[in-house]
Amino acid sequence: MNKNSVKNFLLPFAICLLIALALYPDSTVNLDQYSTEGLELNYHISEELAMAPEPINIQKNIFTPHLGKSFEGFKEALAFKESRGNYFTVNTLGYLGKYQFGKETLKMIGIYSPNQFLKNPELQEKAFFANTKRNKWVLRKDIKRFEGKSIGGVKVTESGILAAAHLAGPGSVKKFLRSYGSSNFSDAYGSSVKYYMKKFSGYDTSIVTPNKKAKATP
Repeated sequence: MNKNSVKNFLLPFAICLLIALALYPDSTVNLDQYSTEGLELNYHISEELAMAPEPINIQKNIFTPHLGKSFEGFKEALAFKESRGNYFTVNTLGYLGKYQFGKETLKMIGIYSPNQFLKNPELQEKAFFANTKRNKWVLRKDIKRFEGKSIGGVKVTESGILAAAHLAGPGSVKKFLRSYGSSNFSDAYGSSVKYYMKKFSGYDTSIVTPNKKAKATP
């Protein structure tokens, strides 16, 4: 091999070697760092996904909070029963909003414009909290006396009492409790004090403080 041939061979070899050293300064690779031991690699996809001719549109970032027996769970469950959670609905008897308030009840908690109330979700939430505080004050002695007892096959709980008071007013709940279930008011749609006490029992309503003069200010 002549000198020119050696030169032509070594020069490209040297360039390649320098590039390799620059890109991989540590020529010793520890393959243990790349072990798949302990990883779950046995994946499966549904036949529907595997055979789909086009990508299936999968909705991401769906979050459904689990409210459980919290106060939020209580009011949302009650709202769903009342109106399916619709702030802007009015029923056939003229009851308004998410929690189906009557106009006279609204006046007691300081709301005198039903139209303003119906258009204002924040005010509706304030109204529910204020009215629940007021009902808890009216029924405070009955809650203490009857909570934990069974009346007509229904275990009496504070949340059940407050839900029934929202339906029928605290006076009807007093009659139900003190008659041991003999007086069981039902509204025009057939929902009764007893039914509400059972359906909404066991929620944590300790956040509600009794307040005779509770108001919902716009």
